[in-house]
Amino acid sequence: MNTYTVLLVDDEEEVIQVIIKKINWEWLGFSVIGYANNGVKALEMVEEFQPDVVMTDIKMPYMDGLELCKHIKAEWPATKILLFTGFDEFEYAKEAVHLEVEEYVLKPVNSVELTNVFIQMKTKLNQEISEKRNVETLQKYYLESLPLLQANFYSTLIEGRITEAELPKYLSDYQIAFSGPFFGCLVIYTSPSHVPEHMNPLLLSTAVQKQAEEYLRKKWQAKCISYLGNTVLIVQLKDEKEASELTDECDRFCRYAERIIGAVVTVGIGRVCEDILDLPLSYDSAREAVSYRVIYGAPKAINIKEVAPREIGRSGPMNAGKLSNLFKAIRLSPAQEITAAAAAYLEHLSVSAKSLQQYHIAIMELVSGLYKFATNNNLDVEDCLGDMRKLYSRLLDLEPDVMGTWLTKISLSFRDRLISARSSSTQSFVSKAKEHVHSNYADEELSLDSICKILGVSNSYFSTIFKKETGNSFIGYLTEYRMEQASRQLIETDEKNYIIAKNVGYTDPNYFSYVFKRQFGVSPSKYRVEHTKK
Repeated sequence: MNTYTVLLVDDEEEVIQVIIKKINWEWLGFSVIGYANNGVKALEMVEEFQPDVVMTDIKMPYMDGLELCKHIKAEWPATKILLFTGFDEFEYAKEAVHLEVEEYVLKPVNSVELTNVFIQMKTKLNQEISEKRNVETLQKYYLESLPLLQANFYSTLIEGRITEAELPKYLSDYQIAFSGPFFGCLVIYTSPSHVPEHMNPLLLSTAVQKQAEEYLRKKWQAKCISYLGNTVLIVQLKDEKEASELTDECDRFCRYAERIIGAVVTVGIGRVCEDILDLPLSYDSAREAVSYRVIYGAPKAINIKEVAPREIGRSGPMNAGKLSNLFKAIRLSPAQEITAAAAAYLEHLSVSAKSLQQYHIAIMELVSGLYKFATNNNLDVEDCLGDMRKLYSRLLDLEPDVMGTWLTKISLSFRDRLISARSSSTQSFVSKAKEHVHSNYADEELSLDSICKILGVSNSYFSTIFKKETGNSFIGYLTEYRMEQASRQLIETDEKNYIIAKNVGYTDPNYFSYVFKRQFGVSPSKYRVEHTKK
């Protein structure tokens, strides 16, 4: 049984004493915590004790009862107020309905009437507390289930099942903030083939997810879920250019995860988008990026924009079927698997086409898909496939075995062209990097970070490609080129060592001498003497 507190306020103490004695407070479920003889004192006591009920007269010194009611309702709105006053003030008191006074009681106080008033007050207080506790219980349940509701929302979002009209309500109800202004998906794949002793793949993936949350969540305002066996992070970026920094951060995480928990991790970075409703495309491209681990290896972060800069999301009208598998094989697999994927597609085509009309539609989709694939991967469409209408007509007349030979041949041709295009692309920015070194080797600020910023790629991707193309790291190449220029200046000029050091990008002559000796086996001075002897 709840016991509620009452504060009595009247400038006539005799009246207060009569009220205290005439009412069986304990039986009613109330206790009088004190009394005050003016509004100012009463307000102090309300602040100190915060009673459930204040019963006050109107006419009092310093602060009257109506002014007291205003203060109480403004600062403690849950407090109930009873006004008791003389008959001549009753109409005046009733005019103060905006004060939300619970009841008016006339003097002299009648114990029966006052008892009934407090019985009703007790019922009302019990009801309010019951409702409040129900709301608090529901709120508690809601907050407990909120992480699950949020995770379900994120899954639905990357599946593309949230509409623009539904989005604001979901964000509000699930207390989710997406400040952006740019967004992207990361797919974190943990290799099940490299599991430390005394740990199973599921526990390893869970450990990777926990580490990923700790490592990436704060800086990138990431929302993290487990989805289809992988960890998925929805990240927020201030600028599209931050994608390179994000890629490097993810690459460092891959090495960190291998060092700390022994996991071989690949992080696929999807395309950056401005609208969170476009996250399904980012997610699809992040999954695609993970597939490139067969080319670039693991542990590594792979940004789809860097490895497939022209590819736009979905492959074609039959993206979910065998044609999608064929395109994936063309991008990533050896010739034997491409041949098998082409055969699987044609088998699927012959089974699914129940009529000649359906077969014609399927051939049209195949031709359209091939053209779109070529366009998206920056291949010369006319050179690859010729005229689309002529190709469509020709394919309709081909026997199944001839069709199989043709599709295998064109698929392998696409693969060779992609390899060539990829090689040209990587050679292009490696050449640009070399040219930049040749023109700017004297710049002491020249570094891996600066060259990647100029080229618009991540450090991790650039370092992998540069090493693959040149057999040397970028810093190694820069150092060798600087030393080559320094050795020429030592032989061909009379400049002092510290001037030559500055000319090739070193502000510290001592460090320059150290690097030079490591390169040539002798100090700069000795090198000059040995190579300028008559």
